[in-house]
Amino acid sequence: MAESRETSTRSKVRRRTSVPTATLCAKESSMVQIETPGAKEGEGGRYTLSSGTLAAVVLAVCLSQIALSVPSLITGLIQQDLTPTSAQLTWIVDAFFIPVAALELGFGVFGDLFGRKRLLVGGAALIVVGSTLAVLVPGEGSSTGTRVTLLILAQVLNGIGAAAIFPTSLAMVAAGTHTTATRARGVAIWAAALSIGGFLGPLLAGVAAKIHTGWAGNANWRWAYVGVLAIAVVSVVLSLALAQNSASPEGRSIDWPGQITAALGLFALLYAVIQGPESGWGSPQIVIAFILAAVFLGLFVFAEGRVAAPLLLLSAFKNRAFAVNSVVTVIGMFGFLAIMYSTSIRLTTIQGFSPLKSSVAYLFFGGIGLVLLPLTSRLLERYNPRWVLFTGLGLIGVSGLWFAGVPASDRALGAIVGPLILAGVGSGLAFAAMSAVAVNSLPNHLAGMASGATSTFRDLGFALGPAITGAVALGQAAKEIARNVADNPALSKAYAAFQAAPAHAPADQRPQLEAAVHAVASGPLGANSVPASVITPDGQVVPFNPLKDVAFHALSHSYSHAYVLGGVAALVAAALTLVGARGGVGETHLDDDPHTLDG
Repeated sequence: MAESRETSTRSKVRRRTSVPTATLCAKESSMVQIETPGAKEGEGGRYTLSSGTLAAVVLAVCLSQIALSVPSLITGLIQQDLTPTSAQLTWIVDAFFIPVAALELGFGVFGDLFGRKRLLVGGAALIVVGSTLAVLVPGEGSSTGTRVTLLILAQVLNGIGAAAIFPTSLAMVAAGTHTTATRARGVAIWAAALSIGGFLGPLLAGVAAKIHTGWAGNANWRWAYVGVLAIAVVSVVLSLALAQNSASPEGRSIDWPGQITAALGLFALLYAVIQGPESGWGSPQIVIAFILAAVFLGLFVFAEGRVAAPLLLLSAFKNRAFAVNSVVTVIGMFGFLAIMYSTSIRLTTIQGFSPLKSSVAYLFFGGIGLVLLPLTSRLLERYNPRWVLFTGLGLIGVSGLWFAGVPASDRALGAIVGPLILAGVGSGLAFAAMSAVAVNSLPNHLAGMASGATSTFRDLGFALGPAITGAVALGQAAKEIARNVADNPALSKAYAAFQAAPAHAPADQRPQLEAAVHAVASGPLGANSVPASVITPDGQVVPFNPLKDVAFHALSHSYSHAYVLGGVAALVAAALTLVGARGGVGETHLDDDPHTLDG
């Protein structure tokens, strides 16, 4: 039955296009080149995805997702070890996403031109370098600024490596699959690799935090990067040994004006969003950053309409499926990351769970995607992927609203199992479906561009999720703490005494007290990380941080609002999916003919 439906759909496509099907197949085959001797070929000499290439792709995607998710589970340890400000902690997480969002379009083209295997290997090699730098971040003898800067640089290098891997890996899958069944299976496996990495990263971070050799105290977060480093080395070796090197250079060239303007525009936008809460939204540097973002993104659109081989083919947005999917991807992934990031902050930094205990939550976020792999593949094969995407985003949205109703004072993991399952099922469906819509909408010789575009839109949403969520939640929490201090004379007096404590302490205790005062003054997360009371050497419990309870409840309230923000965003994206959908649920092929595109 599925076979007859597929045959019927192919007949419709033939009738809609003026180019003979045989000609299209020949054109497509000539544009997808195989450079590795003995590489697997399918009918008509077309590049066909081999099991070795798929294995290398799966490991590389897992690696990138692990590198992405590891910092979220060790933010509590990083906060206590490096004592960054709230803005610096946000930069540590978002430093990964900025190069990913800014460079993926370019790497999609580089893969088309120079070979995708080279980028798969090179991306993993960069993660080796970035993770090594993270491991080598110096100890307490160096200043906080130096240590934070080096960790941010390490995250940037890891992000550049992931920016090469994400679009390249999806392009390898798209270019090597030529039927509805194989495309659905390949994309579902690729999306499952994202989910697997999404829960292996936190699990790795949790296990690493239990290792107490090599680095003392909270500095053992570095073991998580040792794990990433080891996986990256294996990925380099596996890709060199097994991956086929496909390329589609015909009609493609490096669009330097597009790459430069896109990268600068996205960097300026994300800088403004991340730094805005710290510097003030009306401060000159933030206003200038927003202006530069608008100017450079405008120049990007202008340039893309005038170059022979653009980085992003603007005529692709004439394809309704591709255009709507691009908008849905940004908004939907913003919603998902807002929920995921809020959960990470809730469990580790607010509630103080260990990274290992917190990683249990990510077994639901990511592990369910692996369990759902057979179902996801079958759904994409039998049904219109936009309806699968609608279902996934709807489940993510409901999970966010459910999370918002569970206060942080309820410390039982069982209280959030329900929304975790919904978010896990929803993300497993959504990751695969949005990728399927993107690569199905455009012909195979544009696989690199389609993969780069959907990866860019996805990771732009990922980058905006923590940035905007952190800005809204931490700004609201800071105001609530300040209001409580101002309205409560006793609390104000206790806080003033706490701030003055280092000046009256013995010399051997002064550094620890100064660090505690600095942490509390750094923002809501720092104020929550310092205990309300301490035990003296003679066993007495004495009050210590007067803002601990105030900060805890302020963060609980503000991150409930962040959950609502993420849930509503996902539901809006789901609604847009319906608005943009044509055809019935059972139409496995997209109704827009990809071969009618200009270029």
